[in-house]
Amino acid sequence: MAQITAALVKELRDKTGAGMMDCKKALAENDGDLEASVDWLRQKGIAKAEKKAGRVAAEGLVAVAASGARAVAIEVNSETDFVARNEKFQAMVKNIAQIALDNNGDFEATQNATYPGTSRNVAEEVKEAVGTIGENMNFRRSIGLSVDKGVVASYIHGTVVDGMGKIAVLVALESDADEATLSALGKQLAMHVAATNPASLSVEDLDPELLERERNVLIEQARESGKPDNIIEKMIEGRIRKYYEEVVLLEQTFVIDGETKVSKVVDNAAKSAGTDIKVTGFVRLALGEGIEKEEDDFAAEVAAAAGN
Repeated sequence: MAQITAALVKELRDKTGAGMMDCKKALAENDGDLEASVDWLRQKGIAKAEKKAGRVAAEGLVAVAASGARAVAIEVNSETDFVARNEKFQAMVKNIAQIALDNNGDFEATQNATYPGTSRNVAEEVKEAVGTIGENMNFRRSIGLSVDKGVVASYIHGTVVDGMGKIAVLVALESDADEATLSALGKQLAMHVAATNPASLSVEDLDPELLERERNVLIEQARESGKPDNIIEKMIEGRIRKYYEEVVLLEQTFVIDGETKVSKVVDNAAKSAGTDIKVTGFVRLALGEGIEKEEDDFAAEVAAAAGN
């Protein structure tokens, strides 16, 4: 049997918000498997879902660069928020975003592209900046979207400086509608994506493993109600539809008005424009997403400084 460490219990507690003893029991029941333990807690009704804020953010900036029918979003990390407000760091991030746009968001191509005004490539320039600014940095990722006709709209949430901040979103709209109409719609949809963090664009795009995992959790929850299988099946169908409304962009309720389904918002805009509008993709980069960063124990630091 796997060893149930205090660190593992804490991680499960951070993910679910469940009590410590419940987390220990869940891990014991699932041989230390973290994801299975999350599901077990949900099945027992102890945790409704993983806490979205369970991940600790690294510092730095996400940024966007756009040019009509194409745009990119990038992330460059630093150790502290102080460096993210450094003008030299910001200038480097802006240049990398433009280079990424020139390379259609391809990360490797951007890494290897020549940095403006130097003989170094982007990867080497970031290393050079580490020595100049005095803090570890990392060009972490770059993603691009494009359309044959239409607009790729962008939005920055938590803006630190123009085009850079804490969350970067791109939304691609394929259409013959005029650019102003598409840009306005695209920005509203991008703001929605920043707020809701959808898992997929459409039901068809949803990761089958993610859907199967959710279905299994719902089945176990329903079985504990003691209802017959034919009733359970109907319950599951209804709950899966509700799940789609929570995690699929086109099925979600538009946060701008709190009433209309996103797909209907797009349809209404298309009718007003007199031509089809199709959302073909979206990108959402949140600063430090998925990066584990050691948490400082401030009380311990104070005690150490006092010689205790």
